[in-house]
Amino acid sequence: MSEVENTELDLNGEMIARREKLAQLRERGNPFPNTFRREDKAADLHQKYNDVDGEELKEKAIPAVVAGRVMLRRVMGKATFITIQDVSGQIQLYVARDNLPEGEYQNLISLLDLGDIVGAKGTLFKTKTGELTVRASDFQLLTKALRPLPNKHTGLTDQETRYRQRYLDLIANEESRRAFVIRSKVVSGIRQFFLDKDFIEVETPMLQVIPGGAAAKPFITHHNALDVDMYLRIALSFT
Repeated sequence: MSEVENTELDLNGEMIARREKLAQLRERGNPFPNTFRREDKAADLHQKYNDVDGEELKEKAIPAVVAGRVMLRRVMGKATFITIQDVSGQIQLYVARDNLPEGEYQNLISLLDLGDIVGAKGTLFKTKTGELTVRASDFQLLTKALRPLPNKHTGLTDQETRYRQRYLDLIANEESRRAFVIRSKVVSGIRQFFLDKDFIEVETPMLQVIPGGAAAKPFITHHNALDVDMYLRIALSFT
């Protein structure tokens, strides 16, 4: 059996196991609770409290309500360290059996996989290594991921997969995600610049029967249903 076939078998087996866990969640109630509301972003918490001493964090008992995708999990008996990733970055959770209602810890951790989306409420503290962490007093599994994430050691390296499955690329690669964020902000800034000067943005069709763009060489395709050649627009317009 080839390496590719072995990989596909492993993938199918893991997806089956995840669907079985989803079925268990359904038996316990709503597997996709929608009442949880995130109040804090990972990057904001790091910016505000990374330089705060651990003892000071303990005294102030600063609350935090976070949510994100599980990227790393380390089970240590009666407690689990979980690294989650939200739209701004990553932060660590400390989920302990003694901090949750009776029986809830084992029920949730046994059904948790990398890629799942979770929410946690608790207070901030720092570990012995100085990492800012949320000590969870309320921990919820918000969405069960049915497909596994790319290998955490090798990452998503196949260029074809990265282009065809951008959603996966944005989850796995910080560099790709940063590029998309920067591009979005640049486009938004350009758009706002013209809007502030009373320009009007004009929606032009993606494909048109008359080529535009002045001297630019158009991309030509054929519309089979209408049996006509069409041209890809060159750019959006402001007037």
